[in-house]
Amino acid sequence: MPPPRTIPRKLTATALAITTVATAAVAAHAVPEEDNRTPTGSEIAMNTWTDALLRRMPLEQKVGQLFVATVWGKAADEAHPDNRARYGVDTPAEVVQRYQVGGVIYFNNAGTDNVDNPAQLARFSNGLQRAALAAGPHLPLVVSIDQEGGNVTRIEAPATEFPSSMAIGAGRSPADARTVATVNGHELRAMGINQAFAPVADVNSNPLNPVIGARSFAGRPALASEMVAAEVRGYQSSGRPTETVSSSAKHFPGHGDAATDSHTGLPAITRTAAEWRAVDLPPFRAAVDAGIDSIMTAHIQFPSLDPSGVPATVSRPIITGLLRGELGYRGVVVTDSLGMQGVREMFGDAEIPVLALEAGVDQLLMPPDLRLAEDSVLAAVRSGRLTEQRVDESVRRILDLKWRRGILARPIVDESTVGSRVGGPAHKAAIQRLTDRTVTVLRNATNTLPLRQAPKKVLVAGVGDTVTPANSPNTLAAAIGARGSTTTSLPTGTKPSDTVIGDAVRAAEDADLVVLLTNNLSANTAQRSLLTALLGTGTPVVAVASQVPYDAGFVDAPTWVATYSWRGVSLESLTRVLFGEVAPRGKLPVDVPVGANPAAIRYPFDHGITW
Repeated sequence: MPPPRTIPRKLTATALAITTVATAAVAAHAVPEEDNRTPTGSEIAMNTWTDALLRRMPLEQKVGQLFVATVWGKAADEAHPDNRARYGVDTPAEVVQRYQVGGVIYFNNAGTDNVDNPAQLARFSNGLQRAALAAGPHLPLVVSIDQEGGNVTRIEAPATEFPSSMAIGAGRSPADARTVATVNGHELRAMGINQAFAPVADVNSNPLNPVIGARSFAGRPALASEMVAAEVRGYQSSGRPTETVSSSAKHFPGHGDAATDSHTGLPAITRTAAEWRAVDLPPFRAAVDAGIDSIMTAHIQFPSLDPSGVPATVSRPIITGLLRGELGYRGVVVTDSLGMQGVREMFGDAEIPVLALEAGVDQLLMPPDLRLAEDSVLAAVRSGRLTEQRVDESVRRILDLKWRRGILARPIVDESTVGSRVGGPAHKAAIQRLTDRTVTVLRNATNTLPLRQAPKKVLVAGVGDTVTPANSPNTLAAAIGARGSTTTSLPTGTKPSDTVIGDAVRAAEDADLVVLLTNNLSANTAQRSLLTALLGTGTPVVAVASQVPYDAGFVDAPTWVATYSWRGVSLESLTRVLFGEVAPRGKLPVDVPVGANPAAIRYPFDHGITW
């Protein structure tokens, strides 16, 4: 393990001296990405600071700035065995200092176990920032998280929770999209997180897409573009820079037509270049036009854009040719996780970071072996394969992002205000109101809805959250029970057995109403069998697509409702619609085909029943 890299003391003084200028400039306003105009005073100060810093930074520190690392644990000074195993040090703070990374990314208990609650995250962020500041010049971290809403939610209650992007698309309101991003961004920044890897700009044109689905706003580029632009402005423009977060549109050049999960394989997109420009490109162009800080790459093959077949993340024709050239994008380009199989399938872990930089990428996210990745970039520069000027180009973009977003001016957050700034009643009420406008009634053939009075006995069955599958039926049963019904919650999981299906049928026969939550019927035939069996009992059944609305194309139930999310906020809105407290206003943002046949449409784009 290499020793900690040291930074000249004179560099610290130079950087700190100019921070006063940065603080005043950033507090004034965010600077848009434009090239053909006279630089503002803030930009001149930023360029002066960046130039001075780059001249003095050792190559090792420049290379460190390119990387966004995972760390294990919930506190900067918490020793964790995975840090020792992966990095040769014990604590997250030591990872930051040893490798001089430019950023870190948080995950919840499904990954690196970083997230407990908002107050803990604020302490964690501050501890990491102090470690970064102590390691050298005034270079605080970009602290990132995937907090899209819906299924991809790393920070749960007591923080405000959000519906999925597809739910927002169903609501059709750019103002609501901006509100979601504004609330999300302000809460993240209060916790010391300054980069949200959101919004998803992919157009979900493939109903069988295994990885995007309800993370996408829509299956049509115009609607997706409108929502993407609104969220970018919500994240980045709704407040002073030190109150907002850097937004990152993903996954360029477009993951919406994938049939393979890039976490486990390498998807190949077969669109023509003309089809790509018509379908996938518009939301990314909208993000660029809205001034987005960063764009994330996709680990996908796109032969019509790069016939070599290499993943887009390491494709110079795609990153430099299309994103930099055709779109004129000048901000930060960040890879998706370098630990995903989609990019590791063709190249080794030492080669991928160098190829990505050659392609035109700036930030290298989550390399599986950080020391190997940093050393491979250093070796490429020393051998002449990469020039130090090329490294400087990326470091400059990263430093500019830190300046523009107010990270340099205010890296430390006020921990005493987290309780009042995160998950407050006003935020939660605003998100609940807009979520009420997203529920989509697809079919109501027997006029079961709205319920004229509370049924005496209601069975709530099925699965919403596939990680903790009991949560969604229990949450919905509690909400229905609060309206006066006696409820039974029967979580059946993603793949209910014959025994579980039999139990559900017997419970349904003793109920006055069944509400069944489904999740991904295309891949889970046992859930289809469960729904079919429940329909055979004769008890009225409300089938609810709690993730992707495509479920409604696999079983022809008389009553179908789409919530696009199984979060509590979405299930409360569902309950309000069931009982007629609010009218359903959502319109399908995608076409729902008959089963897996995209040529036969059962419920078309813009469909939605109201009363």
